[in-house]
Amino acid sequence: MSKHGAITALGAMSGTSLDGVDAAVIRTDGAAILGFGPTAYRPYRPEERAMIAAAMGHWPGEDGVEAAAETVETAHADLLARFEGVDLVGFHGQTLAHDPDAQRTHQAGDGRVLAAALGWPVVWDFRSADIRLGGQGAPLAPFFHFACAKWLGATAPLVILNLGGVGNLTWVDPSRPSPEAEGALMAFDTGPANAPLNDLMQDRRGLPFDEDAALAAQGVPDEDVVQELLADRYFLKVPPKSLDRDAFGWLRDRVARLCDADAAATLTAVAAASVARGLEHCPEPPERLLVSGGGRHNPLMMEMLIERCGVPARPVEDAGLNGDMLEAQAFAFLAVRVARGLATSCPATTGVAAAVAGGQISRPAG
Repeated sequence: MSKHGAITALGAMSGTSLDGVDAAVIRTDGAAILGFGPTAYRPYRPEERAMIAAAMGHWPGEDGVEAAAETVETAHADLLARFEGVDLVGFHGQTLAHDPDAQRTHQAGDGRVLAAALGWPVVWDFRSADIRLGGQGAPLAPFFHFACAKWLGATAPLVILNLGGVGNLTWVDPSRPSPEAEGALMAFDTGPANAPLNDLMQDRRGLPFDEDAALAAQGVPDEDVVQELLADRYFLKVPPKSLDRDAFGWLRDRVARLCDADAAATLTAVAAASVARGLEHCPEPPERLLVSGGGRHNPLMMEMLIERCGVPARPVEDAGLNGDMLEAQAFAFLAVRVARGLATSCPATTGVAAAVAGGQISRPAG
C-alpha cells in the first residue's frame, strides 16, 4: 500500500441497536472522499442477537463475552467476504461496554481473526488509544463527517446527527482547513436514541423496533419523564462527552406504568428532546441537521426533532449520502487515516489531550 493516493477501504459497523452488520466501500486518501463504492448489510439472526445482547455491559473475561465475540467475528467475516478488490478493512467490532471515566472501553471482536479469514489487512481497536490519553473514546465518526461536509460543498456550519442506539452529533464548520483545526468540529453523544425504544418493543411486543412509528403514533408522550431525563446532570456537562448504551436504563422503570403506545411515544420524545438540548452546546446554530441511523426512518421521531430543535432536519439521503452506511463508511475512512498515521480524534471530538491516531493494524499471514 502506497503512502499517497487513493485506497479502496471497506468499513464495517455493528451498532448498539443490535440489528446487524453494515459494510461499505469508499475510495479515499485519508483526507478527502474520492468516491463511494458498494455496500451490503447482514442482519443478525435472532439467536445471534440474543447471544450479543446477553453480553451487553460485560467486560473481557466475563460470562458470555467470548461467545459474543465469536458471533460478531463470524457475522462480519460472512459479510465482508462478499466484497472484492479491497486494500484495507476498518473493523469497529461490537461495543459491549463503555466507561471512559474509568479509562476503559470494550469492543467485542478481534481484528486478527478477520485478517486471517479475509486475507486483507484489518484496522481495529479504534478507541483504546484515545481512552488511554484521557479522551472519551467516542464519537469517532466526526473526522469523516468533516470530509462529508467538504464533499457536499457546504459553506455554513451544519450538524450531522446519528440516531442509532445512542444519539450523537457532529457540529461541522466546513470553512476550516482540516478536522483538527481549531473551531472545525464539536462532537458528543446527545443521549438515548433508539435503544430504549427498541428494548421496549422487544419486551412488550416481541418486535425489534417500532416500524414507521406505528405504535408511538397512537400514544401521548409523558412530558414528566422527558423533563426528568433532561434534568440529569449529563445534559449540563460540557462536551465532549459520551455514553454507554444503557446509561439511562432507569427509563424502563419510568415508562413501566404507561400503556404500550404512550411508553413508545415517550421514549421517542426522549430521543428528540435529548438532541434539542444538545444543540444548546454548539458554538453557533447549525444551518441544518442531516440525520443518519435508524431514527431517520421513524417519521414521528423526525417530526419531534424538527419541532423541538427548531432547525430543518432531513435524512442525509437528501444531501446525497447513505444514512444506513455512514458509520461503516466512517470506519473505512478512519482505517486509511490509521494506516497513514493521521489523527482519528482530537480534543474537540473526544476530549483527548491532543490529536491522536487510534487503532492497530493486523495483517494476514504472509
